Amino acid sequence: MQTGLDVLLAQEETLRHLRAKRVGVLAHAASIDSRGVHIVFALRENGIECARIFAPEHGLWGVAQDMESVDSGYDAIVDSHVVSLYGSSLQSLRPDAESLADLDVIVIDIQDIGARYYTFVYTALFLAQAALAKGCEVYVVDRPNPIGASAIEGNFVDAEYRSFVGMRSMATRHGMTTCELLSMWCEEDATPNRENLHCLWMQGYDRQAYFDETGLFWTPPSPNMPTIETAIVYPGMCLIEGTNLSEGRGTTRPFEYIGAPWVKPQATIDALACLALPGVVFRAVDFRPMFQKHAMAVCHGIQMFVSDRQAFRPLLTGIAILSVMSALHDEFDWRREVYEFEGDKLAIDLLFGTSEVRAAIESRESPFAIASQMQSQTDRWRDLREPWLHYR
Repeated sequence: MQTGLDVLLAQEETLRHLRAKRVGVLAHAASIDSRGVHIVFALRENGIECARIFAPEHGLWGVAQDMESVDSGYDAIVDSHVVSLYGSSLQSLRPDAESLADLDVIVIDIQDIGARYYTFVYTALFLAQAALAKGCEVYVVDRPNPIGASAIEGNFVDAEYRSFVGMRSMATRHGMTTCELLSMWCEEDATPNRENLHCLWMQGYDRQAYFDETGLFWTPPSPNMPTIETAIVYPGMCLIEGTNLSEGRGTTRPFEYIGAPWVKPQATIDALACLALPGVVFRAVDFRPMFQKHAMAVCHGIQMFVSDRQAFRPLLTGIAILSVMSALHDEFDWRREVYEFEGDKLAIDLLFGTSEVRAAIESRESPFAIASQMQSQTDRWRDLREPWLHYR
């Protein structure tokens, strides 16, 4: 198959058009063509010098950790100034007028993960809408949804819980590609000049395929997304960020290791086994995070293995782990610190997009019952996204 970048590089008419313009690019480490060449260098090969390079959370090369402010500045690899769209405030998430002032075209090339919490699609939307309003053309390079763009799971975001991990109300596992999402949102928002939003659709893409079935090179789009296995569990395991448990950051298995110095592994596994969660198995593990939560302390916990991708329900599994961990351990607590620029709401509520799920977990409701209560919103999302699905 061909990504949208490969399609762009094969369109001589489009390349000729871009050569005559001042072009800005939003990219990160995974913005590569089928040869593994980064978009900035691939465009240079075709006579297009990026007048400005924008980078999302984690920076252009995915060096910064989550919620780590990234400054704009010179980058030696691309030998150019890079404008960061993830600084120290909510305002820093949107491009300012000066960064767009002399540009004619924006090319957006971002690898999403397929979960509502993953912030890159919101950065892409902010930049696209600002550029369109300013009168720029916007070309969006489409890429696979790595966990499949068919299955969906989860609830919507309540208006009062909108944040940078849930800027739009959509299902947790959304089952769409970046081009599909941006096309839908720009139409919903009646974005000015949205006729100048051009989608470079993939060729030969099967929306049910996982990334390792596409023949493409996996490049970590962020520092804690090292493998496709990480991406598969992420829609459920990102919820661990909203607790005082380690989600395995600072190890070689982020989001697959979950634990803390006080966790009782076997009791946890036994309780999870009683739930008979589909498509997943667990083992006891000790690990030592090198940074972030419980840094340099030995954590007891669990490692998860997805045994059946089609049966696995990541969000249900995440809810089950939260339910079991909170029931078994008096030391368990929700994260209380500022989270993605929000300090007046719990991180777990921002991730769920509501306080109701946390309340249900605290009331010891069954994980299956909690997930079942989301089903009407999942079904509603399936209907809402249907007109915007390009790949059938």
